Amino acid sequence: MTFVPDLLAFGEPTHQEPAFGRRRNEMLADLAGRGFRGIALEIDRVAALAVDDHVRLGAGDLDTVLRDGFSHEWGALEPNRELVVWMRDYNASRPEHERLAFHGFDAPTENMSAPSPRAYLEYTCGVLGLDHDIAALAGADERWSRTEAVLDPAQSPGATPEAFELRRLADDLWTELHMRATPAAAWRRARIHLRAGIGLLRYHRACAVPGLDHSVRVSRLMAVRDVLIAENILDLRDTPILLYGHNLHLRRTPSRWQLGDLDLTWSGAGTIVAPLLGAQYQVIAGSLGASAAIGLGAPDPDTYEGQLRPGLTEAADVPAARTRTDTEPRQGYFPLDADTITGVDQILHIP
Repeated sequence: MTFVPDLLAFGEPTHQEPAFGRRRNEMLADLAGRGFRGIALEIDRVAALAVDDHVRLGAGDLDTVLRDGFSHEWGALEPNRELVVWMRDYNASRPEHERLAFHGFDAPTENMSAPSPRAYLEYTCGVLGLDHDIAALAGADERWSRTEAVLDPAQSPGATPEAFELRRLADDLWTELHMRATPAAAWRRARIHLRAGIGLLRYHRACAVPGLDHSVRVSRLMAVRDVLIAENILDLRDTPILLYGHNLHLRRTPSRWQLGDLDLTWSGAGTIVAPLLGAQYQVIAGSLGASAAIGLGAPDPDTYEGQLRPGLTEAADVPAARTRTDTEPRQGYFPLDADTITGVDQILHIP
């Protein structure tokens, strides 16, 4: 890739194959020599602040950072450990303005749970020196984070009078924060926390919408999460940055996921970001042939994966083929299809 965009997105087709993480690490090392100043992973943006403190400032020990700074169990993945160690070593000998930053771009949600907004709003109040009783309005954290609060609209706190009051208060905090001349570093950190709290309130409100078909409802939740991801990505554009997450989040075309009886379709973050940024947003989709790590066999020769050569291929040069059907849900692998190829610039195939 001779043209280097502001945002280069590298997608993976499964989170379970370590070869993509290692290729990502090599990519960042190369991009650091071309003016890129950071990387953002598909993990909780607030939690990732601890990783950034470690790689830029040397704060905390490695094991604690991997445990607390990575959501979605990503801290247990060896390529992520290798990434953190490499970034810390890279930054240690450089002045602050040349150091690489580490970010998350996801909301602090899991597939079956979403935390209370309490801690995020309280953090902002603390920075601003305000004494709002957030805990009294939010109630027990468990009422928000339990699985039933996501799966059953009747058990969600997202549409309660207390939730609406929290949303009003969060909006006031957003205004107050932007009126205050707080130190820049503290201001940015408070803004990240408050954005997460507001996002959680929006997500829980979506959880509480009644009367929807289950596929429609879950599709809407996926869409709300990707809106939060897109907002975070756009907020990270101050320097050229490498994005790393699932193909479904990063491609320009709408996402689709068939899971049992669920047929989910929604607009991923890439479909939101791409029209706003044009050529400054470039996407490389990951593709996988066989994998011992996830128990995936070699693809049939008439599939997209079966026709691709190792390495990078321009998406426009990929011939029409069949979508492979030899995958299992436990592998977490989303095969290449026409929508993915249409929605990216290049394909990186690992055979």
